[in-house]
Amino acid sequence: MEAARALADLVEISPQIGAAVVLAEGEPVASVGIPDARAAVVARAVRELLDRAGEFRSDGGRVTQLHASLGNEEVFAVTDAELHTIVAMVNERTAPGLLFYDLKRCLTAVAEPDEKPKRKPRRRRTKEADAEA
Repeated sequence: MEAARALADLVEISPQIGAAVVLAEGEPVASVGIPDARAAVVARAVRELLDRAGEFRSDGGRVTQLHASLGNEEVFAVTDAELHTIVAMVNERTAPGLLFYDLKRCLTAVAEPDEKPKRKPRRRRTKEADAEA
């Protein structure tokens, strides 16, 4: 699914999200509630947060989700194996588990290619098929 459409769907089901950015390989590909110039700043900050948080893991693995409280605002970030990341800024207290679920669903939608309904292939009529009919 196109990232912009996935973000629009996300904001519709999670109205507590004030702004969100989808990143592909660390670069913003879609945003809502954030001007494009700010999306690049948010992208750099989220990459830095995820990298620094990973330094605290004893197994050396990557951090795949992050929740930070910044006074009256909260920041949530989720990344997947395909190097897509979504970051959302929330202005009100929200249930972190539910928001993480919604963010992961959004990333799954972004990672899936748009599939157009497949038409059944038409069977060609052959002389043998006409003779049998």
